[in-house]
Amino acid sequence: MAHIVIMGAGIGGMPAAYELRELLPKEHQITVVSAVSYFQFVPSNPWVAVGWRQREDIVLEVGPLLAKKGIAFIPQAVTAIDAPGNTLSLADGQSLAYDYLVITTGPKLSFDEVPGAGPHGGHTHSVCSVDHAQAFWRDYEQFLQNPGPIVVGAMPMASCFGPAYEFAFIVDADLRKRKLRHKVPMTYVTSEPYIGHLGLGGVGDSKSMLESELRNHDIKWICNAKTTKVEAGKLFTTEVDGLGNVYKEHEVPFKLAMMLPAFKGVDAVAAVPELCNPRGFVIIDEFQRSKKYRNIFSAGVCVAIPPVEATPVPTGAPKTGYMIETMVSAIAHNIADELAGKEATAKGTWNAICLADMGDTGAAFVALPQIPPRNVNWFKKGKWVHLAKIAFEKYFLSKMKSGNSEPVYEKYVLKALGIVRLTDR
Repeated sequence: MAHIVIMGAGIGGMPAAYELRELLPKEHQITVVSAVSYFQFVPSNPWVAVGWRQREDIVLEVGPLLAKKGIAFIPQAVTAIDAPGNTLSLADGQSLAYDYLVITTGPKLSFDEVPGAGPHGGHTHSVCSVDHAQAFWRDYEQFLQNPGPIVVGAMPMASCFGPAYEFAFIVDADLRKRKLRHKVPMTYVTSEPYIGHLGLGGVGDSKSMLESELRNHDIKWICNAKTTKVEAGKLFTTEVDGLGNVYKEHEVPFKLAMMLPAFKGVDAVAAVPELCNPRGFVIIDEFQRSKKYRNIFSAGVCVAIPPVEATPVPTGAPKTGYMIETMVSAIAHNIADELAGKEATAKGTWNAICLADMGDTGAAFVALPQIPPRNVNWFKKGKWVHLAKIAFEKYFLSKMKSGNSEPVYEKYVLKALGIVRLTDR
């Protein structure tokens, strides 16, 4: 009998647990370990931040859901990993032995890389967690009584730019509905070299389309922005040119700010010798397996993927839902094959698919593969994307409640977009 331990109960960890349980004989034990007791549907956090969703709409207690599938759950943070000894140390002092470890922790939010940033003692908000989204909503309710400038964007070394664009347009849409938009100057500040770069070197016509949308919504922008510090009501950022030389210094005033932080690997994972790159992301082979420890697999935002290209201000490559889905499925099949005495053969994909809500419309992009040159390079806008994002939220939460492990993107999204899966790693 083997014991498979999954670190993290998010968009990677929960499907991994369900799919492993489906594939493995019952004698093999599966345990999920998470620092929190709940699953949160992270893509809906921008809606929570403006009051369009409540916490209970997008949060599920995972213990009972996993128990129905015969999967153990321990709501404790992992404080250390003894990779040679195949053991985890947990915050409550207990040790947990494993035969296989699946790391799906998501990132550490590295607010401390910019002085004054972050919701914990800093001056900016985040929508990276439901707690952070709720914190924005509390301040936003007060802000609506006496509006002022808003800053939205992404810090240097950020790697997930879609939610920043989403949030700018969602706030714009909410303020228009409240007849307050005329009182709120908005500035989008990003480390991307140009609008629509998205950490992907652009996708289709994303540059001109998103620039047009920002203009049409009267949102000003600063690109190649190296944000250096934040003070109460003021964001300091250095705009550089294409060679990284200082072009202009900006002091951007705000009454409310949401800046996505840089990501790093969580401390317990980053501390394991030879497991991670310098940023703490897990170095994996084509089978989602650690190159150092063959019984450790990893998927999602916590894996090491090189930037698509060098940019004047450092940016990372995003790990979108489709990519995470295929990584998780590859891990489940590879562990099942190894336990059956077969070689690992399943591979994830570095394709990027994203449905980005814009409040009352939306934008969809498909980059197959994520790193250019591409077989598919597609970007479209329309009301249908907004509706598709709502449908996707409802379907994914239903899938988590039922313990369903079927793929979402490949079965539904790609089919709806008329795109056939391409293997490209």
